[in-house]
Amino acid sequence: MRLPPFQKLIDRHGREVHRFLIGLVGRDEADDCYQETWLAALRAYPRLRDASNLRSWLFTIAHRKAIDHLRTRRRVPVLAGELPDAGTQTLQPADETLWDQVRDLPDKQRTALVLRFVVDASYTDISAVMRTSEEAARRSVHEGLKRLRREYQP
Repeated sequence: MRLPPFQKLIDRHGREVHRFLIGLVGRDEADDCYQETWLAALRAYPRLRDASNLRSWLFTIAHRKAIDHLRTRRRVPVLAGELPDAGTQTLQPADETLWDQVRDLPDKQRTALVLRFVVDASYTDISAVMRTSEEAARRSVHEGLKRLRREYQP
């Protein structure tokens, strides 16, 4: 199968990839991951042998960049002077609180939920991105929803 021009790939999947990354790492950090995703894809594109599922290939790259970003962020020390006082925290809108809770889910559940409900990916696509079985993808979505229902307080 012949590869389409790289710009067509960006035009076709760019918005979905960005929405997926917002769901995984948050709005503030999604842009960096988005750029890293496309740079990695551009580097690998000429060597790509199978172009049958470019969408899943892109989401796999985006997923890996998000995981790398989250791992890096967890290793950054936070100075005690930067922490807000417990009494001065402001309430967030319900949707931001929900997305904060989604980002706190275990990686597999978070990724599966974002792919399913933000990108509207099929379980086949979710399993391809996460490199797991379709049943495991369904289970990750189910467990993530179950945990959110149990823990989410708007």
